[in-house]
Amino acid sequence: MITADAITAFVTLFVIIDPIGLAPIFVALTAGIDARTRRKIALRAVLISFGLLLLFGYFGQALLSAVGIEMPAFRISGGILLFLIAVQMLFERRTERREKQVEDKEPAKADPAVFPLALPLLAGPGSMATIILLMDNNRGDVAGQATLMAVTAFVLLIAYILFMSAGLIEHMLGQTGVNVVSRVLGVLLAALSVQFVLDGLRDLGLFTA
Repeated sequence: MITADAITAFVTLFVIIDPIGLAPIFVALTAGIDARTRRKIALRAVLISFGLLLLFGYFGQALLSAVGIEMPAFRISGGILLFLIAVQMLFERRTERREKQVEDKEPAKADPAVFPLALPLLAGPGSMATIILLMDNNRGDVAGQATLMAVTAFVLLIAYILFMSAGLIEHMLGQTGVNVVSRVLGVLLAALSVQFVLDGLRDLGLFTA
């Protein structure tokens, strides 16, 4: 039976993780990669992000308290990491690095599954903070917490399905379209990263605008 809390958790996590918005970003990050490798990258990203959210859901508050880290720090660090990816997308540094690796006949070292897909895009500061809060709201309710993690897995499954449609999206856009989208998304990611940093500073009381 689907409860009101489960529906609320689904809507909240779906908006925070934003699988629909991440699908074109996945296209930009995996442009030129064959379908089989792309599926592996998508699956690893989803599994790693679920593992991180599971960890933070059950042990997040204790872990943060133990190491003396507050959530605003996660928002600021996630914003900085996201900004670096935005710069790569804007100036095609990722593409240049791949071309050099092919020329040198070296295996590709850059794997977007862990960074930036799993962290900080899927399991970012916002989703980590949200899962900690939602799990805390169900403290002592084993069934409620298990339902919350099932909802989290469902949202990530949707993300995986949308990632798998990335090939169709890339085919429809073409190489020129992908380049345009990559740069537009780079600008949007840069703005999003700045927003993460501003939110973190605001939480610390250092920024009030």
